[in-house]
Amino acid sequence: MFTLRRVIPPFSVVSSRKDAARGRHEGSYMTPLLTLLGTGLILFALRDIFDTLFHPSGKGMLSRALPRPIWRGARQIGAQHSLVRELCGPVTLLAVIASWTALLAVGWALILGPYLPEGFVFAPGLEPSSDSSFVDSFYLSLVTLTTLGFGDITPTSVLLKVLVPLEAVIGFGLLSASISWVISLYPAFARHRSLAHEISLVREAEFRTGIGVRQMDALAAELMLSGLTSQLVAVQSDLIHFPISYYFRSSKERFELSAAMPCLLRLAEEASNADCAPGVRMRASMLGIAIDDFAATLGSRFLDLPSAPTEKVLKAYAYDNLHTPSELAGLT
Repeated sequence: MFTLRRVIPPFSVVSSRKDAARGRHEGSYMTPLLTLLGTGLILFALRDIFDTLFHPSGKGMLSRALPRPIWRGARQIGAQHSLVRELCGPVTLLAVIASWTALLAVGWALILGPYLPEGFVFAPGLEPSSDSSFVDSFYLSLVTLTTLGFGDITPTSVLLKVLVPLEAVIGFGLLSASISWVISLYPAFARHRSLAHEISLVREAEFRTGIGVRQMDALAAELMLSGLTSQLVAVQSDLIHFPISYYFRSSKERFELSAAMPCLLRLAEEASNADCAPGVRMRASMLGIAIDDFAATLGSRFLDLPSAPTEKVLKAYAYDNLHTPSELAGLT
């Protein structure tokens, strides 16, 4: 009695062996390549986070590159809808944090992807395929980075047991850094509003009383100019340390520094008049220097006017914020 057996052609065996060898060969160079690429993305994100949050000049690439195009788009719509301009700052802040998260998640996904599914244990009910996709590795990376820790996929090898907790630590650091950044930004925005409001109050008081800085008591004028100078120096420091604070807006003009700066410049020029007391002229000169420094920071960092005169920079600052206060008529 004969038994029928399936005969596998020799060329089929050779072909399957070639495919397996080709797969091993591709994996042998793809794994280091993906690891190198993922490490590069992670290091870039960490460097940008460090430069944004801890560098004295706030030189983060993403926090300086992303806000400008977002503001241009908001500026186009904001001419009719002030709410769009008000939301530009918070939206920009979220966009930068989301960019950091995406870079870290993709970077870790590229590193962990080659080890799926062999290097992990899956919870009951999950059926890992032998061909894991990037979506699977991105899911694992994002869950680990956000420290959710579902526990449905756990590492088995020693290397992965080191890498996965390391990603969780970085994710927790990102969360903490983002919260501290937000907490630091809003006081800076409040200082901008406070200075603009005080300048507006000075302008309104001059209009109501008919008393200018030249008619004020010398000591009172000195105190007022000194306070305005200190506040302006603090605001300039905020713009250097937190460049993204430039894009936080207010719907009311009296709280907008871009609309109030021409008035402050006029105040400094009036107080520099020869008939003012020497102490008043000294304080006015200090205020004028602070305004020049503030304009230089605006021109070089935000308005592409690195060497323009102060008056031109302040006018560009007002127009960039869609303000055209009456003081601009006297600027050249």
